[in-house]
Amino acid sequence: PNATMGSGIMLDHGTGIVIGETATVGHNCSILHHVTLGGSGKKGVDRHPKVGSGVLLGAGASVLGNVRIGDGCQVGAGTLVISDLPDHSVAVGVPAKIIGSFVDVSAQPSIGMNQILNQEDASIVTFETGGI
Repeated sequence: PNATMGSGIMLDHGTGIVIGETATVGHNCSILHHVTLGGSGKKGVDRHPKVGSGVLLGAGASVLGNVRIGDGCQVGAGTLVISDLPDHSVAVGVPAKIIGSFVDVSAQPSIGMNQILNQEDASIVTFETGGI
């Protein structure tokens, strides 16, 4: 397809990854197995996701439609993203809910690949008190 891919992209395990024809993926992203960057179903329009740089997309995440995932975001395994995510946010769930954001805006979750967010990581990530 016509997907636009940046440099330094890691496709971890590389199985079951679907990237639609008008999708874009920024530089230095990590995409785990069974991730879908799928379309909205409309023909003849820009209908696929736009993924910023330094993003980590967890295993089985689905990003559907012409939505933007900001730079430095982390999307949890199995998450369904159907609306935009601001830069440096952490999102999980179906549908996706933002549960925190990176304090250090230069952080690239795709590089660290830390998928276990806990209280010891408080200097890296802040979480809402309400949880999920």
